[in-house]
Amino acid sequence: MIDQPQTATAWQGKLNLVYENRQNSTQLIYNHHQAPLKVQRPFYPEGEKVCHSVILHTAGGVVGGDRLSSYFHLKPDTQALITTAAASKIYRSNGLQARQTLDIQIDAGACLELLPQETILFNGADYRQDLQVELAPGASFLSWEITRFGRSARGEKFLQGKWRSHTEIWQQGVPLWIDRQFLPGNPEIFHSPSGLFGQPIVGSLLWLGHPVSTEIVEQARSLFTPHSSLPTPHSPLPTPHSALSTQHSALNTQHLVGVTQLEHGLLCRYRGASTSEVRNWFTAVWHILRTSFLSRGICIPRVWQI
Repeated sequence: MIDQPQTATAWQGKLNLVYENRQNSTQLIYNHHQAPLKVQRPFYPEGEKVCHSVILHTAGGVVGGDRLSSYFHLKPDTQALITTAAASKIYRSNGLQARQTLDIQIDAGACLELLPQETILFNGADYRQDLQVELAPGASFLSWEITRFGRSARGEKFLQGKWRSHTEIWQQGVPLWIDRQFLPGNPEIFHSPSGLFGQPIVGSLLWLGHPVSTEIVEQARSLFTPHSSLPTPHSPLPTPHSALSTQHSALNTQHLVGVTQLEHGLLCRYRGASTSEVRNWFTAVWHILRTSFLSRGICIPRVWQI
């Protein structure tokens, strides 16, 4: 079995997108890309105010040594939804780290919904993602990240390699949210209740820009619908330093979910075994946030339905 093309060489991909409000329509006014990154032409499935953009990774997967960097700028009063055409595949490392950097600026009155499809880390992958957002007062940001550790459909586990995810959200020099996660691939971490606990998928949904009520927090918790209820081994609760330690947990099943009320928003966490389970939950929470703060319902990107 070949984990990655034997002739693969490192890519230095770049993507620079700038959105501007022109006559009450969000327009993609600047698009500069360098292979293997590119963006499809803008879509407007819910009217001219919201620009939908789909990012393509034309190489098919990420190999050790790849450096992908993206810069998104939403000028005042723009609204954009950015997703990916397919799941991202991070191949087994050739000894080098693969890295993706996202630098985002969201101006006053603008809203970015960054909703990529899942990332799949092959066993032995070495990958780091850095996301930094400068959020102006009156702007809002919603994002999710769903990561599958190992090609679990093939019985593969993430027992070798490294994964890092660093997120920083700033507003006028003040940090609104800083989240640094690190997971080394080894059997102890894979099975530890403070690690993956034998589950291949973790997910985070983050909303920042407007405080949420306790009613919305409770509603977000109640929206989770498990696909299965399997008994968990008897084990201690995750430590406070666990990436999945939150204020509310479903501890009677193999999945673990949590919702936390932040000073300027909301955080949801998931650890489990089903991409559709976490995606359905995140989509339901997304619907509540859109209805409450953006005065519109969700609009599922068509690439998710292919």
